[in-house]
Amino acid sequence: MPSIVIRQITDEIHRALKVRADAHGCSTEAEVRAILAAAVQPPDRTRIGSLLAQIGRDIGGVDLDIARDPSPPRAARFD
Repeated sequence: MPSIVIRQITDEIHRALKVRADAHGCSTEAEVRAILAAAVQPPDRTRIGSLLAQIGRDIGGVDLDIARDPSPPRAARFD
């Protein structure tokens, strides 16, 4: 997983991050990850799966006839 280093933050910002992390019951590092995620992935963003589902509904959907085989799976044989 990628890592980043943030240099030259003030003592005041660092203290504020620690206080905020303590209030949320997590580490400072976890709090910074949450802040970054909220900044770049807002909850109201359009997700590709939702967009594709909406397109499908707009065009009348797709009629799929899918039937599941109720029998249990068979073990593979390597004869």
